[in-house]
Amino acid sequence: MSWQTYVDEHLLCDIDGQKLKAAAIIGHDGSPWAQSPSFPEFKPEEISAIMTDFDVPGSLAPTGLFLGGLKYMVIQGEPGAVIRGKKGTGGITIKKTNLALIIGIYDEPMTGGQCNMVVERLGDYLYDLGF
Repeated sequence: MSWQTYVDEHLLCDIDGQKLKAAAIIGHDGSPWAQSPSFPEFKPEEISAIMTDFDVPGSLAPTGLFLGGLKYMVIQGEPGAVIRGKKGTGGITIKKTNLALIIGIYDEPMTGGQCNMVVERLGDYLYDLGF
């Protein structure tokens, strides 16, 4: 299965009539493996800061999480495994696997819990496969 298929069929799947606004699979080095057309154009330093937060949990809390120039307030995640952010009526979930970051961005009416379920489920699956 191609990486794009994982984005199109697993991250952008329908959950109770809702879908993620944007999604991507990005290597730890910041290289995009696959992404939805609506995924924001991000800067390498944004991915570097996210990777740092996985190594030093809480490092993004004082400044916020930035992706595509948008700032998300960091909310409870799982240190070293999941970063969650909130912005207005939407937010972001980032799951770290062995080799990649699984990223989902949502907006109402989708909930943070629905986004977490979609992103973390795929992340756990890929992690178990060694990715």
